[in-house]
Amino acid sequence: MATQASPMNTSAEAKKNDFTRALESNRKWARQCAQDHPDLFPTLAKGQHPSILWIGCSDSRAPETTLLGLKPGDVFVHRNIANILHPGDISAGSVIEYAVAHVGVKHVVVCGHTSCGGVNAALGNQKVGLVDTWLLPLRSLRAQLAHKLAGLSQAEKVQVVVEANVLAGVRTVQENPNVIEAVKSRGLTVHGLVYDVGSGALKELKTGHLDQDTVEAFQTFAGGQ
Repeated sequence: MATQASPMNTSAEAKKNDFTRALESNRKWARQCAQDHPDLFPTLAKGQHPSILWIGCSDSRAPETTLLGLKPGDVFVHRNIANILHPGDISAGSVIEYAVAHVGVKHVVVCGHTSCGGVNAALGNQKVGLVDTWLLPLRSLRAQLAHKLAGLSQAEKVQVVVEANVLAGVRTVQENPNVIEAVKSRGLTVHGLVYDVGSGALKELKTGHLDQDTVEAFQTFAGGQ
């Protein structure tokens, strides 16, 4: 009589097969890419010169290089849960500094997306775990927008907070001293986008610029000028 595989073994095998397929897909992709773009990998092996810094969500449905239709080497990337930015985040701050001051990107993009799980969690009150601390900036936005959110459907609330979070992230980027210097010296631009996971389309938000008082408050100079 045939032995029936346990559900646990079947699940483990499926996960292994997913990973195996991913590795096989990589080999096929690498061969095809080398055939279509013979100079790409040799060029990338010598260094990178991306023109875009993309700050987005970790969500698997929003892969920046793919949705932009670009290639490896085109986009410098930082992603976290719900694309949250705050001045005290050393990880994001280091990425911004390196991309702007050393890599020399021309554009910085903060991108949120529809159906964001982090935003949904922040709009609810169920305890999740460590991520609750990370989502506190979204809860602050929720409180600030309480009047605007009243009476909206859940999907509409998510959209409002997603866009507000992107604009807050853009503001944080704009107040970064390295960004202020690059905007003034070489025309670096900062963009806010929302990606629609249901259509694949990007929507650009109106972001505005810092006023002079804010620039003077946040800019810094070598030697403490």
